[in-house]
Amino acid sequence: ESADRVVLHTGKYEELIVCSHEIAASTAQLVAASKVKAEKSSKNLGRLQECSRNVNEMAANVVASTKSGQEQIEEKDTMDFSGMSLIKLKKEEMETQVKVLELEKRLEGERVRLGELRKQHYALAGTYDAAEDGEAKPAPAPRRGILKKPPLAQKP
Repeated sequence: ESADRVVLHTGKYEELIVCSHEIAASTAQLVAASKVKAEKSSKNLGRLQECSRNVNEMAANVVASTKSGQEQIEEKDTMDFSGMSLIKLKKEEMETQVKVLELEKRLEGERVRLGELRKQHYALAGTYDAAEDGEAKPAPAPRRGILKKPPLAQKP
């Protein structure tokens, strides 16, 4: 049912993924209950376990295919500008510029945070001494071989 709704564009991909997980979970519960009731040497139990592995494998394939299909459709949807008017295209361009500026601002904030984290790391490692005004300043040169600059402290 979920697959039919997705194909008809009335369902969600996430619903199909959840259904696949539920099928695998129900199968696992069936196997667990059967292990309790069946004899360990039962042929039917062995067949049930084999079928359970197949169900899990197929459910994983459905999830992978669903995610792949979803990504392909999203890529197609985001890159198709052929049906847009000049005004709508300009509006999309402006909205994208706003998103870019927001992301750049966030990126700059994270870079500042990274710098502060590195200063704190150096202070804790003894590479920097905290000044009275709160600013970090270089400490006296460490003795050879004691402290090295951590690899994460290098600029990207």
